[in-house]
Amino acid sequence: MQSIDIHQHFWPEPFIAALRARAAPPFLDGEVLVLHEGRFAIDLRQDDLAARLELLDEDEIDAAVISLQPTLGTRDLLDGEQDELEHAWIEGAREIVAASGGRLQAFAPRRHVPDFAGTSVDARDFAELAGIAALLGELERTATPLFVHPGAVTQSQSVPPWWTAVVDYTAQMHVAYFRWLAEGRARWPSLRIAFAILAGGAPFQLERLGQRGPATRAALDTNVFFDVATYARRSIELCAETFGVGQLLYGSDRPVVEPTQTLRAMRGLVNQWRNS
Repeated sequence: MQSIDIHQHFWPEPFIAALRARAAPPFLDGEVLVLHEGRFAIDLRQDDLAARLELLDEDEIDAAVISLQPTLGTRDLLDGEQDELEHAWIEGAREIVAASGGRLQAFAPRRHVPDFAGTSVDARDFAELAGIAALLGELERTATPLFVHPGAVTQSQSVPPWWTAVVDYTAQMHVAYFRWLAEGRARWPSLRIAFAILAGGAPFQLERLGQRGPATRAALDTNVFFDVATYARRSIELCAETFGVGQLLYGSDRPVVEPTQTLRAMRGLVNQWRNS
């Protein structure tokens, strides 16, 4: 069975050049990424194809899917600026996929690109589905998977540095997942959709949903998947008990985090399932 990492990020050279050419967030100032959220040191050596393939070998992963993280805030730019950055990423990603010998595939940002593995969108787009209804319809019609990832945050100075990743991103994913349960799957029932970071832990709320809303079983859908990136054994096992191992997808979130605990937990769960 092929092992796949569905949640990696990669900046191709054309995209890096486009970031360097900008003077407003998001942009690169030397080796520092500047966002509305703050300034972050970046190691661009992690966006070397040979180095990324070597990491796949170390993790014993056959293939990975790369995407442009919506946390950069491209969704919030004027249309022309957004298109310029996203098209630079798409063209660069196309070259990386070809050069990888099939070991890397790509999710296209907020659009259907026929030669890509799927499409990724900002979780904030799920606050109101009307704005992405045409895209969702096109993805369902073409049997193209959708990956939902947290989007950008404008951070205040009154919270600790971990707040965005632990609170804001998970809250966005909660909204996206429950909006899908409330409205999306009835309109696009055959669309395959994967929610990053276990939908921010939203599946843990299904028992409460059963008390306040529809029956819990109504939330179970074989076209809905959950990326396990950044979580470990207890969280992953709880989701597996709820949805079954088959609805969980391994994601590393490289190069943002070091995924050893997630990979170990996922492999242990799969081995347990195979031996049961």
